Amino acid sequence: MNISIVMPAYNEEKGIADTIDGVVETVNVLGIEYELIVVNDGSTDNTEKIIENNKNIKVVNHEERKGYGASLKTGIKHSKFENILIIDADGSYPPEHIPDLLDYAANYDMVVGARIGSKVKIPLIRKPAKWFINKLANYLSEKKIPDLNSGMRLFKKEVFHHFIRILPNGFSFTTTITLALLINGYNIKYITVNYNKRKGRSKIRPIHDTLNFIQLIIRTVMYFNPMRIFIPLSIIIVVFAFIVLIVSWLLTGKAMDVSFGVILMTAVMVMTIGLLADLIDKRIQ
Repeated sequence: MNISIVMPAYNEEKGIADTIDGVVETVNVLGIEYELIVVNDGSTDNTEKIIENNKNIKVVNHEERKGYGASLKTGIKHSKFENILIIDADGSYPPEHIPDLLDYAANYDMVVGARIGSKVKIPLIRKPAKWFINKLANYLSEKKIPDLNSGMRLFKKEVFHHFIRILPNGFSFTTTITLALLINGYNIKYITVNYNKRKGRSKIRPIHDTLNFIQLIIRTVMYFNPMRIFIPLSIIIVVFAFIVLIVSWLLTGKAMDVSFGVILMTAVMVMTIGLLADLIDKRIQ
């Protein structure tokens, strides 16, 4: 067993030293061959100074900030092993869970540390958005996802290369790779992990990033399973057409048959577009 551990870092001076030490200490005990790659994503604090003289890691620097996903891509491209483990640099994911992920590496395409342990410190302000995004992803992917965007996971490099064309440069990297693997029938194992309060300031922008996550989920499902979106949308439009017809008859004594017809035709067009999208998707696959 050998692994390349990729740790993206942007202004993580408060937590990165302890995180690196924890990872190195944990993996050294396992007696496996590994490398720890820290990608400094254009940090403006002391992150670069802290890591530049650390002999336990390989450092890759971005001259300017490119994003969380871009940092993971850079780290993976500089890796030498087939098994890729990613972990955040802010101390939120306990390194002692790494052996638990490795236990399932041989039998699964991706092993995810789901933040559903007994000690999980997710900020209250993020919980409503996280719940909604997870429910939406569960419905669209037709799978139960314990943790959609966990930043601690282990996957094969070939999986990364297969989907690299759709993996974004921002925080939604983990969300995208989760949905892509689930929808395409890959084997994913979720294990329970704890989640500590992060050290330093969070880079998440609640409203902006929540809207981006929703857009990304819909786009990813559209890419792989468009009918999951177009069929419900078409049904909703048909229901709306009949509501217009019935309400207009009850209130005015005259049915708005023209409006009904236009709305009904819209539903047919939506369904047709969905069928075409599905045919194109199957042809590409």
